[in-house]
Amino acid sequence: MSKIKKSAKKKPATKKTAKKIVRKVISKNKSSEGKPVGRIIHYFSDISVAVVNLTAPIKIGDEIRIIGGKETDFEQKISSMQIEREGVKSAKKGDSVGMKVEQKVHEGYKVYRV
Repeated sequence: MSKIKKSAKKKPATKKTAKKIVRKVISKNKSSEGKPVGRIIHYFSDISVAVVNLTAPIKIGDEIRIIGGKETDFEQKISSMQIEREGVKSAKKGDSVGMKVEQKVHEGYKVYRV
């Protein structure tokens, strides 16, 4: 009887290449989002105000981008902010601020400075 050697199956090189390409595209998209500044913790739909828990300082006039869900991805300028129902011009890391938003948002959406 003769021995038959089984050849080892090699995985196609295209799978590895595809994974590398996907990783590069994902990392490019993350950098274009901007600097993370917070996360939405509540939304008042009747007055279109989002409460944002800040992880970085922001001020009125900053351009922000809100991303979340399947269809929400928009940019806007901060036109008004409040802390404990009092208007403020800037807020620091750790503050929870209410700000007027142009579109409907939900808890957990991420906020970036553009």
